[in-house]
Amino acid sequence: MAVAWFYVSVLALSSLGMICILFTTYWMWSWHGGFAWNGTKLTFNYHPVLMVAGMVVFYSAASLVYRLPQSWMGSKLPWKIAHAALHLVAFILTVLGLVAVFKYHNKAKIANLYSLHSWLGITTVFLFTCQWSLGFATFLLPWASMQLRSLLKPVHVFFGASIFSLAIASVISGINEKLFFSLKMPPSHTPACLVRQSSPTPLGCWW
Repeated sequence: MAVAWFYVSVLALSSLGMICILFTTYWMWSWHGGFAWNGTKLTFNYHPVLMVAGMVVFYSAASLVYRLPQSWMGSKLPWKIAHAALHLVAFILTVLGLVAVFKYHNKAKIANLYSLHSWLGITTVFLFTCQWSLGFATFLLPWASMQLRSLLKPVHVFFGASIFSLAIASVISGINEKLFFSLKMPPSHTPACLVRQSSPTPLGCWW
């Protein structure tokens, strides 16, 4: 029964992840003009979609690999490869999301890294890069001893959860920032109901 509920929870989380991506895509498509890779605002619209897909959905999916009961017995190598591959997909999507926002800012002559959201986000991506590189070198390549892996495993798990928390904070702050810019009014004059609406319910449930 416990295993059955676990798989129901996994299915529910997977559905929430797809809802997060679909809602963000719909928001950018219907309310901000769609997508294009030409350096305009339409290029920027890729940024929230790719960041939600990469740093929230695929990142969390990679983290769930080791929670599957099948991973608790037998060889760990296939699960390590799946874990690393999903994180790599998350990393690629994240890099594309960064390219989109920098491409737009550079063409529009807008300063890069000017807000709390941008610094929180770039810090998250930097930590993610270090985490993936160290994890790949330590847990997938054969040179590391079992003692070293045992020593680094709790650190790896801790930073993995911390990076995911930072990613959620970065995404929600970015969506809030986008809403404030779209409304063309300072946050102090924004109705409280709109502020609440700017933090997507699926993301809150996911966290």
